Amino acid sequence: MRLSLKAIFQRDAQYEGVRRINIYLLRLVYALMFFVLGRDTWTYILSHQGSWAPYEGVAWCVWAAFATLAGLGILRPLKMLPILLLEIFYKLLWLLVVAYPLWSKGTLAGSSAEGTATVFVWVILPIVVMPWGHVFATYIYKPKTQGLFPGQGHNGPMGRL
Repeated sequence: MRLSLKAIFQRDAQYEGVRRINIYLLRLVYALMFFVLGRDTWTYILSHQGSWAPYEGVAWCVWAAFATLAGLGILRPLKMLPILLLEIFYKLLWLLVVAYPLWSKGTLAGSSAEGTATVFVWVILPIVVMPWGHVFATYIYKPKTQGLFPGQGHNGPMGRL
């Protein structure tokens, strides 16, 4: 098999019509999540002493789950797109709801939110590498053709009641 520069920019049937460059970049984002976020979160969780504050525990566990599931994204990049969509959504929402009001008042710098805002602006990476055409075709425009279980048809599990 010969790789050509032109081939990585063409749609590939092996990847449901998504360009190989998107697949490679998705794998890079998943790898960054798996190794960088995974190292930070699992180190923090495994070295934590004492009881957890409930919301702090939730946050660290969610981030550890994201990092761990990103490992599957390295192997199956298109199947794990929902985890990147969730990441994009929660980071943009946080930047809009928490960081923007502080920034607009000139109080973000030096606040407790500054560090998180600095990390969350990197949400641009998954936004750029996301194969948006595939996302819309798969999750929004594509009509459901099969139920949860084989043989259910268009009506889903309640169709036979």
